[in-house]
Amino acid sequence: MSTVTDSEPVLDAEGHFHATDAPIDVSQYRFEDWFALIVFWLLAADVFYQFFTRYVLQDSAAWTEEIARYLLIVVTFIGASMAVRRNTHIHVEFVYRYLPAGARRALSTCVDVVRIGLLGYATWLGIELVPRMHNLNMTVVDFPMSVIYGIVTAGFALMTFRAIQVAIRHRRQGWSVLERPGEHED
Repeated sequence: MSTVTDSEPVLDAEGHFHATDAPIDVSQYRFEDWFALIVFWLLAADVFYQFFTRYVLQDSAAWTEEIARYLLIVVTFIGASMAVRRNTHIHVEFVYRYLPAGARRALSTCVDVVRIGLLGYATWLGIELVPRMHNLNMTVVDFPMSVIYGIVTAGFALMTFRAIQVAIRHRRQGWSVLERPGEHED
């Protein structure tokens, strides 16, 4: 991302382009961001290997499609916790524009509570399901499905934790992006 201040010209007298890059700040990223990035690149490597064996070697590796599916599931549920933390899931702001401030605040708090409840319930269901899936193996790879269900459950648990953090942040600052759509939360 290039930034140029008003006092600094983009082109000099000779017509050369000058811009300075903004400093890179990685402090905003958390554990789930880095884990999802690693799993994403494992997924990319798996898909590339699948493509290579199928179209270059003309002998497709059977296990790659199944592993790609499970890696995509991991990226999805761990990545969803990033969206919860950043409060960037899809939401509808239309109704909030026509409500009085008190009703907006109450409805926003209700959304936080319902989100925590639903994610907590999904976590509990996952915890109940994981042991039942231990005896079921993946189709091509001899590995228990409980590992995938465990990661999905961990994703729901992390989403629940992040939703609690978001609700606390909303409570402390006194508003959420639902109430003030144009503002950015810290």
